[in-house]
Amino acid sequence: MGRADDEINELAKELLDNILDLEDAKLETPVRSLSNVDYDDKDGFFKLQGSQKERKLSANTAKTFAQTLRLMSLSKELIETEDIATKREAYYVSKNWDDARFTKQGQSDNLMDDIEAMFRVNREQLGFIADEGGGSVAGELVVVDEDPTTGQKIEIDCTQFGSGSYSVPSDVEHLDFKTDADFVLAIETRGMFERLNKHNFWKDQNCILVSMGGVPARACRRFTRRLSDQIGIPVYVFTDGDPYGYLNIYRTLKVGSGNAAHINEHFCVPRAQFIGITPDDIETYDLPTHELEDVDRKRISDGLSNDPFIEKHESWQNALNQLDNMGVRAEQQSLAKHGLNFVLSDYLPDKLNDEDSWLA
Repeated sequence: MGRADDEINELAKELLDNILDLEDAKLETPVRSLSNVDYDDKDGFFKLQGSQKERKLSANTAKTFAQTLRLMSLSKELIETEDIATKREAYYVSKNWDDARFTKQGQSDNLMDDIEAMFRVNREQLGFIADEGGGSVAGELVVVDEDPTTGQKIEIDCTQFGSGSYSVPSDVEHLDFKTDADFVLAIETRGMFERLNKHNFWKDQNCILVSMGGVPARACRRFTRRLSDQIGIPVYVFTDGDPYGYLNIYRTLKVGSGNAAHINEHFCVPRAQFIGITPDDIETYDLPTHELEDVDRKRISDGLSNDPFIEKHESWQNALNQLDNMGVRAEQQSLAKHGLNFVLSDYLPDKLNDEDSWLA
């Protein structure tokens, strides 16, 4: 595929020709949902299937059609001027579009994702970046960045941030890496990342710590994927022992999501392995728990019935059913029952040394 602005030009010309010839002008976008993805262990990610949604230009669709074209025009301008706009900024730019303006950011975000899927590119290639951060990194890693003005290489040592950490930028494609680390540990919560960083867990275990901050942002996922590919080291994922940690955080990092199926190939981490809290861990370590809520039960049910990744892995089916039967969930922080630093002195070293305790 060429530059995204070239693709936009071609589509705009096609639409104009259709209108001038009194033919149907239409936009086709892949259906972005789990119902339109397939999963194969050999591929290692959710792969988009062929279902499309079609939007024809009519009296009923004129506003959405116009909003889509205005967003495409904004993208073309950003690409040609080598500028960027956050999703929030793009929403506010639309306030100048008269009747085509968005009333809620969710509307512009959704159409932005449609455009991304339409051209099979990622949002950053369209000039749009997320508003949220891309995660934090600490440990045995040197990130090779460059000065945006001079192009001069800049080496950033992630062991030299004191009590702080390196922040993953929104665009990570130009980064290179230097490391002798043995593995990457991707951590669900910022608090747990801070504890492991404060006590130099990365030094004791010769590893790289990545804070996902919940469901990892796309920049965090792409950063971790590029790091895993370039250095060739495993990625271990440490989340809560609950359906959200399993299905929203780990599954999204490892194989992607239905909503972003058009970019999963480059934004997931097939090397990822789960070493977080399992149903067995809850019993083995006698962890404090919370009762499963209706939303947790529904997530388990949906995962067992609709998730192509879970469908292919009996171990995950068993874990979800076990959690459902136990009726409880446990947080990372529940390990503090045995001492604030039990997680780094005992739990994680034990897990790292016992592959049988992982969920595959």
